[in-house]
Amino acid sequence: MCAKFRRYHLTLLEEFIGSDPEGRLGEAPRPELREQGRISGACFDAALGIIPGLKVKGTDYKTPDGTCIRDYIDVTDLVDAHVKALAKVKPSKVGIYDVGTGRGRSVKEFVEACKQETGVNIQVEFLDRRPGDYAEVYSDPSKILRELNWSAQHTDLQESLQTAWKWQKSHKNGYGSSL
Repeated sequence: MCAKFRRYHLTLLEEFIGSDPEGRLGEAPRPELREQGRISGACFDAALGIIPGLKVKGTDYKTPDGTCIRDYIDVTDLVDAHVKALAKVKPSKVGIYDVGTGRGRSVKEFVEACKQETGVNIQVEFLDRRPGDYAEVYSDPSKILRELNWSAQHTDLQESLQTAWKWQKSHKNGYGSSL
């Protein structure tokens, strides 16, 4: 992309979840990163029996349930934020925006929602926290709302997990095969 067109930056401190509601696109993690990847991919891999279980790092944070709090944004909203930012690109002006829901959810809350959606009692191993990990990370989307009239529309965690789970069940090997 030419430098003159790269005039926006979307800060994504959050995890993205979901898939294309039409079932055309979804997450396809590289096999060697399955256990180290994002929590949604790891939850689904555990539910599908691809990995033996889920590893949650840290249960001693100063949060209501002891696990990290993150802002999980649906990938559909993430794409929409990029489209909005590209539509407002102006020469010599850089826009920097936080993209997210502005609401944090704990890792335990996410795992329970994933268990509910998949119907699988995913085995969870709780490990020591990662050094340097923040207890809470979530966005402040007020600037992108004010300047681009954008806000997350797909904020129901269960619905986002539902579309992602549907895709994952039919694409166990990512884009290499569909069942």
